[in-house]
Amino acid sequence: MFKREISSEEVISAVKNGKNIKEYTDDKPYPSFLSLHFINQKVIHVVFSIDNNNDCIVITAYEPDENIWSENFSIKKQ
Repeated sequence: MFKREISSEEVISAVKNGKNIKEYTDDKPYPSFLSLHFINQKVIHVVFSIDNNNDCIVITAYEPDENIWSENFSIKKQ
């Protein structure tokens, strides 16, 4: 996320305030979620999970590509 110039604050905001647009229930060791968040003129996706202690584990964060995602960045194009 740092290579992509996404700050810790942006990731925290996405996890707390973003819209979960996909749930990966089969992920191991914990299910994960894809969160969409608009912040500071930027669109970000954050994939994260919550462990048994209620701790958040960030898997990745990125700016979604317009060529891959729909205009609202919540649905992947076919």
